[in-house]
Amino acid sequence: MERTTIGELGGKTGEEVLIQGFVDARRDHGKLVFFDVRDRTGKVQSVVLPNYKEASETAKEIRPEWVVELEGKVNERPEKMVNADEENGNIELEVSSIKILSKAKELPFEKDTDTNIDTYLDYLPLTLRSAKAQSTFKVQAIIVCAFREFLTSKGFIEFQAPKLIGEDAEGGANSFDVEYFGHKAHLAQSPQLYKQIMVGVFERVFSVGNVYRAEKHSTTRHLNEYTSLDIEMGFISDHTDIMKMATEILRHIVAVLKEKSENDFSVMGAKIPEVPKEIPHMKLREAQELIKKETGQDKTSEPDLEPEDERWLCEYASKNLNSEFIFITHFPTAKRPFYTFRDESDPTYTKGGDLLFRGVEIATLAQRIHNYDALVDSIKENGLDPEKFSFYLQAFKWGLPPHGGFGMGLERLTQKFLGLSNVKEASLFPREINRIDNLLSKTKTE
Repeated sequence: MERTTIGELGGKTGEEVLIQGFVDARRDHGKLVFFDVRDRTGKVQSVVLPNYKEASETAKEIRPEWVVELEGKVNERPEKMVNADEENGNIELEVSSIKILSKAKELPFEKDTDTNIDTYLDYLPLTLRSAKAQSTFKVQAIIVCAFREFLTSKGFIEFQAPKLIGEDAEGGANSFDVEYFGHKAHLAQSPQLYKQIMVGVFERVFSVGNVYRAEKHSTTRHLNEYTSLDIEMGFISDHTDIMKMATEILRHIVAVLKEKSENDFSVMGAKIPEVPKEIPHMKLREAQELIKKETGQDKTSEPDLEPEDERWLCEYASKNLNSEFIFITHFPTAKRPFYTFRDESDPTYTKGGDLLFRGVEIATLAQRIHNYDALVDSIKENGLDPEKFSFYLQAFKWGLPPHGGFGMGLERLTQKFLGLSNVKEASLFPREINRIDNLLSKTKTE
């Protein structure tokens, strides 16, 4: 008999079927044994009746997370046993045969138990099987799919950026060094330089890939390896074209989530946000003046926003501007990467900014310098050696249009969409200062 997935059982009432999956839970009621079985498509209640002697004996052994193959008949549940709020709540599988495919050792705790973050991460091969973790990463997969879908429809070409680079894109010190055949290489902090090169090839490009930041943070919002959703597009007027594109992308992602992920958001107790047709925006100094006026805190000379400022601005935008998103633009040139375009009216500020959502920055965007000589001058002004960027500079030497783009953190976006307390919960296998799978401070004992 061929396997039937659990998601197909609703249309198989009265039929004999074979299913395979994990035992989600087991319950004994007198001589009856009930267990819920799940596979990639759903979950169903199964019952083993005492008249199936061999199956009944096998059922007595079964424990959570055992992998089983069941044969049986799909029955409608008695009317008083129907649960309209439960998946497959109107049917059950009357099991006639059980084959154990794999036994699980005793679990340290039940799969869906709420734990602290360290326990959750220590047991990821188990805790990722929980309903909330599954919903989290199903939503994340749909975000990525919708991102790709929208950009492809707009003429963008996806490319795979290298993760080993000869010079880090930000020109800073927070990169992981790698020995590379007697030379020093770095793990890429972003695909930035390659995105710009590719504008000269396809005009509109995007990439989805891991990036690495050697920053010694231990917070609920930072990772040392995360997934960056990046775009770069040519022939723009200025940074506002990038803001418009980011808005359109988010609106599409949200539309797809409403279509495909309502149940997963319900599992998480989260609400899918609305994205306005035009996300409100203000310049950094305007935002700081507003903070000063409303809170009395004078930060008008600070070069950047503090986390508390980002939270306040998001709350302000939600209450007063009818948007959970807000762009903050025109940060000081001295605090932005060397390739960021300067505002013609005041070159001490840049044409770009951050996108804030539910209290954190989820994307950084900008128009880029596209003139070769201006870019070389900017590299020098930032205390860097243009010779180290000679490969990258070829793209500008041979002509690039006005262009710009953004990088958006997938894990932060997922965290804020779903209301997770820690960004590590939105990373399948988080890399941060204290762990690579296991806590780095642990001594291996097994």
